[in-house]
Amino acid sequence: MAVAIILAAGRGGRLGQLTEDRPKCLLEVGDASLLGHQLDALRQHGISRVVVVVGYRAEGVEAEVAGRATCLRNVRHAETNSFYSLWLAREFAHDGFLLLNADVLFDPEILRRVIALPYPDALAVERRSRFEAEEMKVELEGERIRALSKNLPPERAQAENVGVLKFSREGARVLFDKMEELLAGGQGEREFCPYAFDAIAPAHPLYAVPIEGLPWIEVDFVEDLRRAREEVWPAIRARRGAREAAEVSSVLPAENPSAVVGN
Repeated sequence: MAVAIILAAGRGGRLGQLTEDRPKCLLEVGDASLLGHQLDALRQHGISRVVVVVGYRAEGVEAEVAGRATCLRNVRHAETNSFYSLWLAREFAHDGFLLLNADVLFDPEILRRVIALPYPDALAVERRSRFEAEEMKVELEGERIRALSKNLPPERAQAENVGVLKFSREGARVLFDKMEELLAGGQGEREFCPYAFDAIAPAHPLYAVPIEGLPWIEVDFVEDLRRAREEVWPAIRARRGAREAAEVSSVLPAENPSAVVGN
């Protein structure tokens, strides 16, 4: 994958005073900020070219990612949404790209699955049967995504969008052509990115990467941040510890039977 784009222009106003002096992507969870965890996951999977679209309190984000990513400013962040932030980054994305929402804390295994899936254009989803109004709901037909929107009727939904995606060179062309068409028609600037994904899904194959059982959370509200710190991050850390222990065990020499059996 040529480049990763992280959308980090928003304030996170629903978090109240917590984001008065910083965007929510810089809120700390465990040993790093939300954005820092994403940069670590990308590095872990060999993604070194990263573009972060910044806006609210841009200087703080730029300082956070110095030396680890290129920053691109959405100077209209207060009047636009993630759709427009992604549009601004289009020149970096022509050869294909990964896309992350900076307010999502996720197990790095989710990113690995998205990268490894043989389908060229795909997004991580958690499949389940009940949904809240705030969630970005996904309609599936087999492995293919048919629709995704917060406004999707719950009875049509089978999954929630996680916010970790990939697009191939061809997928990027289709996506940005559609975004240009929508913007020319006066649509999209104030929409979330899935507005564009939903627009291409009927004609262009987008595939689901199921991640049930892996810890993740999108941080929109104070309760989300509490859960991120008290539940999701400890689960991620525990999985990381178990994985590291397994890796160490796999390289240790086999135990010599003569050392445990008496002569």
